[in-house]
Amino acid sequence: MKLRVGYELVYDCPQPTPMMLMLHVHHTRAPDIVVPDQVTTFPMVPVASYRDGFGNWCSRIVAPAGRTRIASTAVLHDSGIADPVVASARQHAVQDLPTDVLVFLLGSRYCETDRLTETAWQLFGQAPMGWGRVRAICDFVHRHIAFNYADARPTRTAWEAFNERRGVCRDYAHLAVALCRCMNIPARYCTGYLGDMGVPPPYGPMDFAAWFEAYLDGAWHIFDPRNNVPRIGRVLMARGRDAVDVAITNTFGPNTLTGFTVWTDELPAEPDAQAPA
Repeated sequence: MKLRVGYELVYDCPQPTPMMLMLHVHHTRAPDIVVPDQVTTFPMVPVASYRDGFGNWCSRIVAPAGRTRIASTAVLHDSGIADPVVASARQHAVQDLPTDVLVFLLGSRYCETDRLTETAWQLFGQAPMGWGRVRAICDFVHRHIAFNYADARPTRTAWEAFNERRGVCRDYAHLAVALCRCMNIPARYCTGYLGDMGVPPPYGPMDFAAWFEAYLDGAWHIFDPRNNVPRIGRVLMARGRDAVDVAITNTFGPNTLTGFTVWTDELPAEPDAQAPA
């Protein structure tokens, strides 16, 4: 199938304001891109691109004083296949892990492993290792947190989500990531697009989505404790230790976000080409 994804962000800035943007489709989806997601601004300002330490595509701008619109639309092919389930995936001993995944065992700004380790072992110490243990963590987080957009708070950590038992998709992901790390399973936070394809209504307002990946059996595997079922049409934008590393924008000056729109749509199938007469 073919997907159209994109966004429009509108900022009001009282003075010129540097911004870092992490709004591109992830480079691992480059072969699928039909129409690239070029960042556009109004008024037009120079856009500089770079790749961060986690391999994410990023942009830099200086928004002028006044109102600035930042937008993009991409079209890409998607297999339409749901997130893979590999129930046989094994857990690695820490000493056998590749060095480049070790950072995803450590605590981070939103994932306080030091505060959750004892609880994690009490809850999941008897769960089967590997895929079964990550699955048990996702099931717990899915039941433990009540989803409500009104409960979104940008400063909520995994520890706070565990105790408050409410939040949005980033809180589900942060708590699951922290619990996996407590159980010696490398886990990294992911953000991207996830539309409503393949799920029944009612549909909520469209937003960027958060999920995570766990390292098992020599590969990274997708887990989504918010939805807790395999989904189709997932489009990765960025990966990191937690939401700090993949913030859609970082602004360096006073500003007000006055407009925020995200879309993820399945495009109609193109008619079959007709054979020449």
